[in-house]
Amino acid sequence: MTGSRILVVGGTGMIGAHTAAHLAARGDRVTLSSRSAPSTDSLLPGIVGLPHLAGDYTKRTFTESDLSAFDSIVFAAGNDVRHVEESSETTDHWRRVQAEGVPEFVALAKRAGVGRVVQVGSCYHQASPELVEGSDYVWARREADERSRALTGDGFAAITINPPPIVGSIPGRTQRRFARMISWLRVERDEPLVAPAGGTNYLSARSLAQAVAGALDDGEPGRAYLVGDENLLFREYFQLFADVAGSTVVLEERDEEHPYQPDRFIVPGRGSVFAYEPPPEETALLGYDRHDIARALAEIVESVDHDEVAENKEGAA
Repeated sequence: MTGSRILVVGGTGMIGAHTAAHLAARGDRVTLSSRSAPSTDSLLPGIVGLPHLAGDYTKRTFTESDLSAFDSIVFAAGNDVRHVEESSETTDHWRRVQAEGVPEFVALAKRAGVGRVVQVGSCYHQASPELVEGSDYVWARREADERSRALTGDGFAAITINPPPIVGSIPGRTQRRFARMISWLRVERDEPLVAPAGGTNYLSARSLAQAVAGALDDGEPGRAYLVGDENLLFREYFQLFADVAGSTVVLEERDEEHPYQPDRFIVPGRGSVFAYEPPPEETALLGYDRHDIARALAEIVESVDHDEVAENKEGAA
């Protein structure tokens, strides 16, 4: 149902921003939340001007009063391995920000009278439960998922969407990272044209936003939904990126750490192929697009090239 009052926690991050833009475009009354108010040049055009609520769930700065104004909350602020320094990846850190911090926030939302919380989690514990034993991060994600959904009841619904690595960008850090990758694939940087061994499932930011909207509308209270799109070897992923960037390079696979896919970002381990198919009936229920990775990469290339043209014109003025 559109027209709902929805708070997107982590709404200025890549996943939250795409979700907020999708919800606002369909007619929901969206408020963004992040630790501090963002500058307009770091926002997707679709969310510039939306109301903002400052808050940090890891420091328990949200209050029941803050949350009581909303019908639903999308929680897209959970830390993952890309958001922390390697030295911070401790059991205590993951317990604080995931295993304890996320369920505490969901419990606060329930006390505030929010009807539904959709948490954006992570696919690893649901697609491959054996990974829990060897990773504090995967363990903490599982705990955040299960403890939050256990709060369902008494008119309150907690739902988790568990996605794989997401393909998408926003102005700022993620776009700059992709600009470097595109420059590498166009042979403009002195770096080997290779890809690491292994592979994973990928999902576009647009498809994830659609899945979150589907969970808000039709998700079963207390359910965890495993979502995903295309299973690609890392070599296939980088080759597809090169192709849509107009490069003629042919990448080879090399079993060594890669600057654009560091080992610590490969949760199942370099050399593993982390592949799965989401349940088709759940894909239909949530209503998200499949086969969207090439389009998402092409969108990133177009955005990066547009920014570079604009910067060159500004520098020449």
